[in-house]
Amino acid sequence: MNIKVGSHLSKLKTWKVETEALRAILHEFPLTEELKWGKPCYAFENSNIIIIQGFKEYCGLLFFKGALLKDAKGLLVKPGENTQGGRLLKYTSVQEINKLTTTIQSYIKEAIEIEKQGLKIEPANSELVLPDELLAQFKKSVSFKKAFNALTPGRQRAYNMFFSAAKQAATRETRIEKYKDQIMSGKGINDCTCGLSQKMPYCDGSHRQLK
Repeated sequence: MNIKVGSHLSKLKTWKVETEALRAILHEFPLTEELKWGKPCYAFENSNIIIIQGFKEYCGLLFFKGALLKDAKGLLVKPGENTQGGRLLKYTSVQEINKLTTTIQSYIKEAIEIEKQGLKIEPANSELVLPDELLAQFKKSVSFKKAFNALTPGRQRAYNMFFSAAKQAATRETRIEKYKDQIMSGKGINDCTCGLSQKMPYCDGSHRQLK
């Protein structure tokens, strides 16, 4: 058991009993337990495969490669519309977890086998449908178009989702203008712009060099 995870659980105000129940099940398997993104995370041979997540209405297990699980019982759900590989097992009580312990164990076992086999989630190859406002900016600036196309597919999708989500054309234009310099710098929408990496031990989000 990871001490940091234990300390984190002792401070939980919601889903504490449920999280502890799920943790106990996970400890039956040869997984490395760590606290990542403020949540208990479990890895097999240095690859994250499962994380325990608590939300307002439920808690559950997120399988990073859940889309590859057979899910014969049809219990897995997509966390978000645009999620590719992750799948969730949702619970609202410890009674539910106890009742489905055998099923949870089988899903975890299968997730480990998937990692052993080196299976990967294939990225979606669907062509992006870019908003008219972004296409208009491309026409105005060839360098801006080249910079956007030079971004990784994931970064392109993230920007496109953010720009397209705005209902008003004026809002879409404002969002594009706001992130134009960041795109020109080759950065993703969630990348730090202070010049320091967000990966420890460089930038922790406070934009200061860490010793």
